[in-house]
Amino acid sequence: MKYSEWLRGVVGALLFILMGNFPTVAADQPNVVMIFTDDQGYSDVGCFGAEGFETPNLDRMATEGMKFTDFYVAQAVCGASRAALLTGCYPNRIGMLGAPSSHSNYGIHADEMLLPELVKQKGYTTAMYGKWHLGHRVASLPMQHGFDDYFGLPYSNDMWPNHPTAGDRFPDLPTIEKNDIVEYNSDQTQLTSWYTERAVKFIRQNRNTPFFLYVAHSMPHVPLFVSKKHEGVSEQGMYGDVISEIDWSVGRILQTLKRCGIDDKTLVIFTSDNGPWLSYGNHAGSCRPLREGKGTTWEGGMREPCIMRWPGKIPAGTVCSELAATIDIFPTVAHLTGAEPSGNKIDGKNIWPLMSGQLDAKSPHKAYFYYWGRHLQAVRSGDWKLHFPHGYRTLVGEGGKDGLPSAYKNVQTPLALFNLKDDVGEITNVAEANPDVVKELELLADEIRAQIGDSAKKMPGTELRQPQLFD
Repeated sequence: MKYSEWLRGVVGALLFILMGNFPTVAADQPNVVMIFTDDQGYSDVGCFGAEGFETPNLDRMATEGMKFTDFYVAQAVCGASRAALLTGCYPNRIGMLGAPSSHSNYGIHADEMLLPELVKQKGYTTAMYGKWHLGHRVASLPMQHGFDDYFGLPYSNDMWPNHPTAGDRFPDLPTIEKNDIVEYNSDQTQLTSWYTERAVKFIRQNRNTPFFLYVAHSMPHVPLFVSKKHEGVSEQGMYGDVISEIDWSVGRILQTLKRCGIDDKTLVIFTSDNGPWLSYGNHAGSCRPLREGKGTTWEGGMREPCIMRWPGKIPAGTVCSELAATIDIFPTVAHLTGAEPSGNKIDGKNIWPLMSGQLDAKSPHKAYFYYWGRHLQAVRSGDWKLHFPHGYRTLVGEGGKDGLPSAYKNVQTPLALFNLKDDVGEITNVAEANPDVVKELELLADEIRAQIGDSAKKMPGTELRQPQLFD
């Protein structure tokens, strides 16, 4: 053997050993920026029909990327929705339901793989800035679940002593950096700016390495707050100002990616956790032309504006009307990065064929399921959506004003079938005229009931995992 050949062999062996100790990174793996707002309605973005305020940066993002018209969350409530986004699971499957507060004794389980843990296999640097809402105990916080950096609130910004209707229900609201409480009852007018500036700094510092960045805005969840520089910029009062500031934040992030020369290496996703909290009236958003809002399984509660952008990979100025959901982000990122999910079963599907504009690409979901808590209330397949009999909340009269809510009343819906292509507002019940469709959707519902349950049918489910419980 020649010396040069021997030397190459030795060097190769050493590299193999070294690389075995570190995650490998492919040159074409994208950075991923996930921007998640709170209680933003379907029509609260310019390109989705917003009125009274403008969102030029989000509109430009849609012009340069893809707008999804039929994009869903997994439940119409904060904590459960965020658990689904980060794990790719219906929240029922992993026991993360509702909206955990300072009084809750549960959080995301250590055995669940979250998006940052997924991509860290491939050498990604990870950070989160904003609202967490998967448990406030240290073991449940972001730094224990794959994030290299964290700053934000552990739960919703209304879970604090200044809540207008909750009295002394909540203790002081902590602001957390990494694992430490750095302040109580922080100036909420600065939250959007703080999250944004930290996100910008993170991008600049990690421009030469692959990264996953999760920006989870506390706004426009009530109570609404906006910085001085964005006060009075819209025609829709405080709510419009808040959305305008979020749009500014999106613009700052996009601008930073471009200035760092990584614009075409970065997938940016924008959506929200559930529909508008309609009882807050002029401090709530709009979901026109959809029915109802947050806390319901009508389209207004669970269908959200979504925009995705990746120059050169996602075709510019396109619209996708196929069903997709937040639970699909996890398996799609796994596909794009080559990362391996854990052995835990997930519910999301790889939607890259839709995102990349593949000809005749269809939704990978045979059916999508609408839960409220442990109650399966509706199922969608294709254009058909079937509501099972259930109670839901609806407004009494108009919404509240200037931060105070109005009343809801509880009403019932019978078995109701809607063709969403023709009737996106879920107005005309066509169940009697389509018994075969009803039967087909009922059979699909039975499949998920067997897996993750349905309290209305007294079915516990056989494929459930538990959250982390604390004393």
